[in-house]
Amino acid sequence: MVLAVVLLLPGSGCKKDETPARETSYTLKRQDVLGVTGTATFIETSATTSTITIELFGASSGTHPAALYSNSFAEGGEIVQALNPVDASGISSTEVNSLTYNQLIVYDGFVKVAKSSNEPNVILAQGDIGGNVLTGDKTSFALETIGTFGVSGAAIFEERVNGNTLVSLNLSGTIAGEVYPATINLGSIETIGGGPVTKTLSSINGTTGKSYTNIRKLSSGLDITYDNWLVYDGYINIYQTAVTFNNIISHGNIGSN
Repeated sequence: MVLAVVLLLPGSGCKKDETPARETSYTLKRQDVLGVTGTATFIETSATTSTITIELFGASSGTHPAALYSNSFAEGGEIVQALNPVDASGISSTEVNSLTYNQLIVYDGFVKVAKSSNEPNVILAQGDIGGNVLTGDKTSFALETIGTFGVSGAAIFEERVNGNTLVSLNLSGTIAGEVYPATINLGSIETIGGGPVTKTLSSINGTTGKSYTNIRKLSSGLDITYDNWLVYDGYINIYQTAVTFNNIISHGNIGSN
């Protein structure tokens, strides 16, 4: 009996299944330097620590500073976690214990990689993470030209995981070097005298014809979600210079209008 038990022991050992590490990857898009792409991957290494790995493709050789920021990249924000620079191999790896994996994958933030410490404002690549990731749901509204200005395009509203909205203005006919203010107003474009401004949008860059605005609240402080915009009683104005009724060069109804 004793011998039998001894013989069974080596084969009866039970090894606990190892749970594979959880990980989530986010796309880093080119910004100021054409041809640069990348990913930021969050890997759970323990209940309290994670590893953030950045991989860039198409970046020039050198050392490129990287960091995790608060808010969306459309808004900009403060550094909440400095990351190890991307080195000549195009890789950066940083162990983080200030935020857990569960916190990171819902975090209101973005990752940004700069060209160098001497040129911190030249962005190689950046991307929203966590709650700021786009769900894929979006709605487009036409922006029509007014008079002979020839500026027209579209306003694209995109839903974020956290319910906030990314509004992208894409215009043609703008002049390089110029800056065009934009607003969301209450009512429709047929409103006599124009409706009041309820949200100021980021001004359009005349060179690219684009602007990006992350919306959490109206100017009054009222919370507003992507679903609210789909039925909103409003319209968008694009202005040649100052935000005045006589300066409108393009407009379009949104939401329920």
